[in-house]
This record gives sequence, C-alpha cells and structure tokens, in this order.
Amino acid sequence: MEEKEERIKLLVSKYNINLGKLEKEQEKLAKRLEIKDAVDFSKISKIGGFANVFFQNKIISAAVVVDSEMNVIEQKYFSDRIKFPYIPGFRAYREMPAMVSCFSELDEKPELIFINGHGISHPRLGIASHFSLAIGTPTIGVAESLISGEAVNDSININGKIVGRVLQEKLGSKPIYVSPGNMISVKTASEMAKNMIKLPHKLPEPLHLARRYARELIRELF
Repeated sequence: MEEKEERIKLLVSKYNINLGKLEKEQEKLAKRLEIKDAVDFSKISKIGGFANVFFQNKIISAAVVVDSEMNVIEQKYFSDRIKFPYIPGFRAYREMPAMVSCFSELDEKPELIFINGHGISHPRLGIASHFSLAIGTPTIGVAESLISGEAVNDSININGKIVGRVLQEKLGSKPIYVSPGNMISVKTASEMAKNMIKLPHKLPEPLHLARRYARELIRELF
C-alpha cells in the first residue's frame, strides 16, 4: 500500500495534478446525474460499446455500434497520445478525451452505450457516468471488480443504497458488476446488460465486440 501511495505521489508531482480539485469536480458533476430511464429502452435500435486499450504512450478508444439483433452497423476508433497517468479513481481524465473524439466520429450515434468501467458504483463519478455527461447519451458501466461498496447477494450496495447489480450468466466465470452511468435506472441497466449477454461471452455483446475490435486494432496498428 505504501509503495502504491508513493507511486501516486510521484505521478501527481510529475504531471502537476491537483487531485483534491479533481475530486471536487467529480463530486459536483455527480449531482447532475439522473438515474432514471430517459427513454423507453425496449424501443431503441442502436446500442454502442466502448473499450480502450493502450500501447506504449498511446491510447486507442474503440467503438462498436450494433442493431437490436447485435449485428455490427459501424466501427470507429480514435488514437491519441496519453496525457494523464493512471491513478485509481480518476480513469476518466486519462481515457475520456479519446472516447469523446471517437464518439464524434460515429455516423450512427448509439442510443445507449456500454462502457468498460464503473457508473454510480464509483465512490464519486465513474467513467461511464462522466462520459454520459460529456456526450448526453445514456450509459451503463460494466466492471469486473468493485472499487467501492460491497456485493450483497446480487446487489451492489454503497452506504445502504443499491447502485448496481452483480451478473454471472456464464457458469464458471467471474461475475461482472453492472451499474447505470446516467439517464437509466439501476433496474433497466441490469436488465439491458443481462439481455444482451450472448453465451459463451460473459459481457454484454456490444461491449464484448468493442473489446475484440480494440484488440484487433492493437495488432493492426502496432
């Protein structure tokens, strides 16, 4: 733990980052979140998945848009130099600029987006929530570990409040932790994630396809 804290201190100094200021910004933005269904999600026809990968000093943000049958209708990516270090709890500041640029490149704008990361299961503002506020589109965060709260049965609880659900549709696999990012309820986010899992994949299909596309890009570009 001491080694980790020391590493973060060195990064904060090297990049001249004011973590206290960023924490306050996250807390302020979190007050703008609307954890309720903005639309009738049973009627949407375009769903997106975003996944980010890194190679040396580069970030690649990969987006896949599918129709209601999970057929790919568009793929786009955006690559840029990494300008912010990895600091737990502040992923959005490292990854979101590339994600927003990638989103702007899409011709087929999704009505709902799955993000590889946390929504409101973050102690302040998860990357799925932050991204939604930036682009104005409902998002769902899908993470493979918890960074805040606890899993009680199939619920994710923070301070006694249910902020997400634990899904384990693939037998023998580790669970995934689903939480709304913004503009969607906990119940609907869980249902949408569960309904879009196509076994043997354990992730919702739009996110699985985005991660596969990101891996392909790494091989092709580097």
